[in-house]
Amino acid sequence: MTKISKALGRIQPSATMAMTGRVSELKAQGIDIIGLSAGEPDFDTPDFIKEAAIQAIRDGETKYTVVDGTMALKEAIAGKFLRDNHLTYATNQITVNSGGKHTLFNALVATLDEGDEVIIPAPYWVSYPDIVNFTGGTPVIVEAGADQGYKITPEQLSAVITPKTKWLILNSPSNPTGAAYSADELKALAEVILPHQDMMVMTDDMYEHIWYAGFPFSTIAEVCPELYDRTLTVNGCSKAFSMTGWRIGFAGGPVWLINAMRKLQSQSTTNACSISQAAAVAALNGPQDFLIERNIAFERRRDLVVSMLNDTPGLECPTPDGAFYVYPDASGLIGKTTPKGAVIATDEDLITYFLDEAQVAAVHGAAFGLSPAFRISYATSEEILTEACTRIQRACAALT
Repeated sequence: MTKISKALGRIQPSATMAMTGRVSELKAQGIDIIGLSAGEPDFDTPDFIKEAAIQAIRDGETKYTVVDGTMALKEAIAGKFLRDNHLTYATNQITVNSGGKHTLFNALVATLDEGDEVIIPAPYWVSYPDIVNFTGGTPVIVEAGADQGYKITPEQLSAVITPKTKWLILNSPSNPTGAAYSADELKALAEVILPHQDMMVMTDDMYEHIWYAGFPFSTIAEVCPELYDRTLTVNGCSKAFSMTGWRIGFAGGPVWLINAMRKLQSQSTTNACSISQAAAVAALNGPQDFLIERNIAFERRRDLVVSMLNDTPGLECPTPDGAFYVYPDASGLIGKTTPKGAVIATDEDLITYFLDEAQVAAVHGAAFGLSPAFRISYATSEEILTEACTRIQRACAALT
């Protein structure tokens, strides 16, 4: 009997996508489920981006492109990095991939051997450790709780660096917490990294344009130019431009790494969708003012959810700096009993209870490496969020 590979056996299905699939199944059965598990904006892709895609189809841009992106898109990405991040990347330093996850996958698979270590702050996006595990590398998890703003300290980072360390993965603003590192905090981490010449930084900036209260976004190669040649600056069109389904991720980095990623991609997906690439050119080169309007809406939603969850017995919800997630601490609910007599022993028990009894879907904290907690995406209307939080409040109040 043929068996699956050892590499595949080292990973688990994505917990976030599993819950999103479960929500779809329940809705198809006619159950009134409020899904707050999916990490995508509810706003539609802007019309000018759609029109660019339609025009690309009419113009016959439906053939293979260069493996890692059209020259037009690479030039638009270079312009974005210069405009938004004050980073200069030549087109041969840029890769275009089928979504940000694909970018991360290519970089890690192209650089890691068995036993190589990757430092991952927790809470983390669910895919980081699994991709490292797939390569045979070793995820080194560094926990950063709510008491330190869900951000690791230079002391924590220094304590886990070894001769086997190949990467630090930074995600700011963060999925799942919305926490963001300031320029000074990034500089402090950079000072720890600099002496370790074989160590690189992968900075996942996918939520760069979703931040609040004037928080000044920074990325590590920008604040520490000495790390420029050792940084892969990852971004994409999914979140800011509401293009999750279009699957366009990209990155800027050293030529040797971009070449390695291209080699791998040439034997896997080849190019990202040609039509999506044309749409991404329009997104990056077009008007950006709608981003501010959307952030105003996201901030109102954030404040609503944080307020209602903090009014819920047993929950403590920090206020995030960016992205569209909250990550409430659920320590006060562990050990309690449901009306049906079940004990809430873990945060997975808790979100199962929310799903079954309150018809609200969230994702348990264990999936993100820090428990007991859960992630809620507030990328939906204030009306829906109010109803969802009310249901959670009632469900929590019913625990004894």
